[in-house]
Amino acid sequence: MATTTASVNTNAWRRFAVATAISLAVTLLLLSLSQQTQRAAGWQPPSGAHIALYVHLFTVVPAVPLGAFVLWAPKGTATHKLLGRIWAALMMVTAISSFWLQTLNGGLSFIHIFSVATLVSIPVSIWRARRGDIKGHLRAMRGVYAGLIAAGLFAVAPGRFLGEMLLG
Repeated sequence: MATTTASVNTNAWRRFAVATAISLAVTLLLLSLSQQTQRAAGWQPPSGAHIALYVHLFTVVPAVPLGAFVLWAPKGTATHKLLGRIWAALMMVTAISSFWLQTLNGGLSFIHIFSVATLVSIPVSIWRARRGDIKGHLRAMRGVYAGLIAAGLFAVAPGRFLGEMLLG
């Protein structure tokens, strides 16, 4: 039996929805557990920092599976364009919100280089796609996604706020 494009898209949407739901559920669970642990120890975040943390986490967590989906799904389709725009918006908010998190780690750090690169690379990548430079668009978006993963790994390192909050 042949697989139609509609069923492939439906299955892909389902996988993306499940991955995003699981990612958000795990994030909520980890935040809840870590906040309970931190409160028991008498720790409180700096004023206003928790809002930035929530904005950051609630944009970056769905951006991980969505970015993977957009990078590996068929290109040039309406689905690719829509999800790519959503991913780009999530990444822009993630990058901007990262600058509010500096109060949690004692100031700007090398991780903010990824934020600046994202704020530059996404508009450049969109411009490249609109000009027809699809190879340049793909390279830039792959770079942003690689930066997302690298920044996430650095963010949970020992001594960093998120690492301490999640891992103790």
